[in-house]
Amino acid sequence: MQNGRIDDHGFLADGRSAALVDRDGSVNWWSPPRFDGPSVFARLLDDDAGHWSIQPAEPFTTERSYLPDTLVLRTVFTTRHGRMALTDALALEPGARGHDIGLHSPRVLARVVEGLSGEVPVRLHYRPRFEYGRVTAYLTEHDGVVDASAGACRLSLRGDVPLTCAQGNADANFTVRAAETYRFTLGHAPAFDADPPALPDADQAVADTAAGWRSWADLHRDQYRGLFRDQVRHSAMILQGMTYQPSGAIVAAATTSLPEALGGDRNYDYRFVWIRDFSLTIQALWRAACLDEANRQFDWVARATGRISDEPVPIMYGVEGERDLTEHNLDHLAGYAGSRPVTIGNGAWKQRQSDVLGEVLDAAWLMRHYLDPLTPDVRQLLRDLADQAVVDWHHADAGMWEARDAERHYVSSKVQCWTALDRAVRFGHRLGDEPDLTRWSTTRDEIREAVLTRGWNEHLGTFTGAFDSDHLDASVLIMPLVGFLPADHPKMRSTVSVIERELSHNGLLRRWAGDPAGFVICSFWLVTCLALAGDVDRAERLFRRLAARANDLGLFAEQIDPVTGEQLGNFPQAFSHIGLVNAAGRLTEAVERRAAGQPRKPVPAGTGRTEGGASS
Repeated sequence: MQNGRIDDHGFLADGRSAALVDRDGSVNWWSPPRFDGPSVFARLLDDDAGHWSIQPAEPFTTERSYLPDTLVLRTVFTTRHGRMALTDALALEPGARGHDIGLHSPRVLARVVEGLSGEVPVRLHYRPRFEYGRVTAYLTEHDGVVDASAGACRLSLRGDVPLTCAQGNADANFTVRAAETYRFTLGHAPAFDADPPALPDADQAVADTAAGWRSWADLHRDQYRGLFRDQVRHSAMILQGMTYQPSGAIVAAATTSLPEALGGDRNYDYRFVWIRDFSLTIQALWRAACLDEANRQFDWVARATGRISDEPVPIMYGVEGERDLTEHNLDHLAGYAGSRPVTIGNGAWKQRQSDVLGEVLDAAWLMRHYLDPLTPDVRQLLRDLADQAVVDWHHADAGMWEARDAERHYVSSKVQCWTALDRAVRFGHRLGDEPDLTRWSTTRDEIREAVLTRGWNEHLGTFTGAFDSDHLDASVLIMPLVGFLPADHPKMRSTVSVIERELSHNGLLRRWAGDPAGFVICSFWLVTCLALAGDVDRAERLFRRLAARANDLGLFAEQIDPVTGEQLGNFPQAFSHIGLVNAAGRLTEAVERRAAGQPRKPVPAGTGRTEGGASS
């Protein structure tokens, strides 16, 4: 199993957690309490760490898709004797519609088997393993329900066929014929709850879940009218699926420890919320969702960040704002395709990453009309961040890619300190008095001069990853995105050309030389830079190639092997889908300018969509 592809999986979500189902009908990941909670199925990381499979008991082929405008997955199996369909949903609460879906999800996985033609022998194998595969549960059967309990967790499984329990597993064999239906629901609850897990009718749960997702899609159907509309709307739904609804926070990915390189050791837990993603997330939500989601994101960051102290600004949080995300290894797990260590928590939470200052202030500037007047707490937060940028730009840091070997003076970090101060100055007296504005403006100009001199390598003809360096890094492609330099500036054109020549392969852009695979969001940054520079046709061709690399369900992991096309890293990856949405929007604007006969002109830093539809 572990040698199968990461992108063989489909993604289910219920506003609190995620489940991954492979094309063979096996649920290989689910952590019911919340995205970053302990798993009950973790076969992705070890064959013995739990799964729940429903599949034909004879050779088969599969086709699959989401039900239109939903995250309800339908897989059709074809065997030599007939065809059957398996429909899977992480249930939304009954009757929830629009923005309210997922707030009170029942923590139920519903699965429905339908006979389509002929007859198909079916095998069900249920293997719950709690606490990331550490605990084999006790299984007991009563009144047609199989209960599994151990430690703090309890699962209850009800189905239309009897199950045989033995040694922590439950199995069933049955035959489905044309027009027959078999239903299964699996519910989760804390072990010591007085009430057992809810087990709604599976058909009704699937129908309610589909209706909930469609109501959300209907609210946003006309929000984005640009190029690649279907892909953008689908990516927006994926981002909604990765939102922890009680707080409004969007996790970076649904999984932990899926490797950047098979057999490698760069295997991190991404089930948390990165401030780095914040500004880009706001842009994506404004383009493809609506202002309510964007406002929730900003409110969440303001609450989670709190008052700024002398310590580095926290760069990531748990889904409810937790700061201590101490990392440790799960040594009992073999890892995906032997990729170890398997980790939970993420040690990067303690790093200094100065780019986060710019991300928050850029997002605030983007939303300035909706933050007027600034509340005292928000105003203080933004002032503190600007003041921190005055100090932090002098410091080396871990950088955007969270280097664990040494701190460096990363160019992208300096650029984002410039962004923080540029937006603070633009806020003017809404944010600071004259001495503040003078201090911020003076430091902003110092940073710009330092980046243009120490970040530029005349010999290579490019901005490099760090000051006084000869190492290339795709993170410098953010410079036109935040308005530091226009994309058609000679130094920016040269940088894009060098980076594309040296780091790109088959249309995928690596972060640096030696990066094991193409990094999806960097590849979309390249599309954006080309579009902003007026090279619209090439940008559009590259976008189409990248979009076609999503799996058959329109899902992206973090990276893609440029030779094999295999997706790598945690899955699905919010950063990748954010990159698609924002690149499509920028490309649409470039195409519209060209059609109107307008010359390419720099997009002013911080332009919001209330002013002509372009985001900074």
